[in-house]
Amino acid sequence: MRDITRWENEIVVHPKVLARVRRAADIRAAKDAGAIGLIYGLQDGVAFEDDLDRLSALHHVGVRIIQPTYNRRNLLGDGCMEPSDAGLSRMGFEAVERMNDLGILVDLSHCGRRTAADAISRSTRPVSFTHTGCYSLVDHPRHRTDQEMKAVADTGGVSGIFIMPYLARGEQPTAQDVILHLEHAINVAGEDHVAIGTDGHISPMTLTPEYIERFRKGTRERKRLGIAAPYETETGYLFANDLNTPRRFETLADMLLARGHSSERVEKILGDNLLRLFKDTWSS
Repeated sequence: MRDITRWENEIVVHPKVLARVRRAADIRAAKDAGAIGLIYGLQDGVAFEDDLDRLSALHHVGVRIIQPTYNRRNLLGDGCMEPSDAGLSRMGFEAVERMNDLGILVDLSHCGRRTAADAISRSTRPVSFTHTGCYSLVDHPRHRTDQEMKAVADTGGVSGIFIMPYLARGEQPTAQDVILHLEHAINVAGEDHVAIGTDGHISPMTLTPEYIERFRKGTRERKRLGIAAPYETETGYLFANDLNTPRRFETLADMLLARGHSSERVEKILGDNLLRLFKDTWSS
């Protein structure tokens, strides 16, 4: 709630730069206005896990995307780093149903495989892996199998390919790594069910001494807390060097076009697929 309040204040102070997104139409409006549309989301269900009535309050203040679990277990289910992979709890199943009713996207990016399968089978609306990679290309618990991507596509959902070191086994990924995972996902799930989900910052990153030290400390803290995934290293920065510009999406678009992908397909991957997903899941 503190984070949401802070960003709501930023929207008030900078109305020409930032825009509040509650409906899919708000995304188009933000684009037309040249503003950045802000969508609130939770990467873990601990904010409400034992009190599902909180979901209504979270929806009221603008939360539109929720991951039932992060990497570890909570009362809703198991994250992708849990060895037992026990799936959704009874509370977890109820949470998925409540999110469907409210119009909150169920995001399974960090969920364990059984947890994800349970949510896919229970949800009456499309679900998503908003930021992931392809397990068939790189064996990693944060990556999704071909079967999982197909199952999400069958719900009408979308798998977003991130720009993370996991794509390159702990090294900084390149644009080529991102392209290979995008193309594999397209071959598996179809062009209507793949997007870019960077899992990173909007602005380019500069490797200043302060940034390097902050990143090292952050990596060590994640490992201490037990929430780090394999291939998290103190030098595996969360961006691709050849995409570390304000025009990274245009760069990826040009690369895809040069490889023979149609402009219609590229537009879907750059945003149209996600826009459709939000329309389908956020409607009351």
